[in-house]
Amino acid sequence: MTFVLPKYIPPDFATPSLSNAPPVSVKPAPKDGVAPQNFHGTSNHPEYIHMGSGKWILARENRMDCVMVLHGETIDIVEARRLKKGDPVVVGRTENGEEGILVYATGFNDTNADSDDKFSFRTRGTRETPFSRSYDQLYDLLRYERKNGHIIWVLGPAVAFDKDSREAMQGLIENGYCHALLAGNALATHDLEAAYFRTGLGQDIYTQVLQPLGHYNHLDILNAARHAGSIKAVIKKLQIKDGIVFACKKCNVPYVFAGSIRDDGPLPGVIADVYDAQDAMRAHARSATTVITLATQLHSIAFGNMTPSYQVSDDDFVRPVYFYIVDISEFSADKLANRGSAQATAILTNVQDFMINLWNNLAKGD
Repeated sequence: MTFVLPKYIPPDFATPSLSNAPPVSVKPAPKDGVAPQNFHGTSNHPEYIHMGSGKWILARENRMDCVMVLHGETIDIVEARRLKKGDPVVVGRTENGEEGILVYATGFNDTNADSDDKFSFRTRGTRETPFSRSYDQLYDLLRYERKNGHIIWVLGPAVAFDKDSREAMQGLIENGYCHALLAGNALATHDLEAAYFRTGLGQDIYTQVLQPLGHYNHLDILNAARHAGSIKAVIKKLQIKDGIVFACKKCNVPYVFAGSIRDDGPLPGVIADVYDAQDAMRAHARSATTVITLATQLHSIAFGNMTPSYQVSDDDFVRPVYFYIVDISEFSADKLANRGSAQATAILTNVQDFMINLWNNLAKGD
């Protein structure tokens, strides 16, 4: 099956509610880092503002919980903490044109997707939901995105705890299915532990047998990396030849390892300042066209909040951003949706099984 991007259908600005809408209003930021009263808080949907005389402008880059700063006819989406005193901030709390602001959530709607029945079963994804179609759609999407998009993976350490899933992720990176990788200190540490000791938190990544004094293994890796001074240096020093981090270095795939208050070490290169880590992750969110998050609830929600539901190309082509959350827990998927990322597709399964299934299928087509 050949993947085709869905067509974006823009709003009908001739409808009375939009044709009669007032121009948008702005107010100056009263001081650095502070938005004016009644500021408009952004969503991750396409949003338009009315400049007057029927001219509506689409925000080219939108993300959740930011503000709009209007410079002429250019809309900048800015975290409130970044505002400078006097910045012209869009104000208004309505979303259907009443104050010159339109939040538009139906541009990619599939008109055949929903049943007209008022009562039906199995309308919400659960662990008993069949995911065959979701997998097939993802296979086709990733083959398309490898050359035409920007695929970002957000990984929890569980991916590195299993021999086969770790090899699958390495294969995906080496074959062009990963354009950036985001994770925490744990994923990187345990992947390097697996590369050197063949363990994850002291447990053999294939047999699952606990190794003598294995609980020291990740600490020894952290110590070796900090002594070497960098991840690149410790890979060379320990002669590491496989794994997720190794593949990123080998293929020049950028990564962001964001620190946590619970981290051991951490590895050199892990970003300890939460706002610096947020900025580094947001830089990748701006270019994302497909995001796959695996078994990492906090990173999934964080990156979901940063990621728009659409991208606008230089020639004004509007396309959707696909977002998948893969977890064995329904709670994680629901939590992400409840934090505003309602467009996320959930696949509820063991992430090791997901990785192996995905790689086995994609490898056959290469």
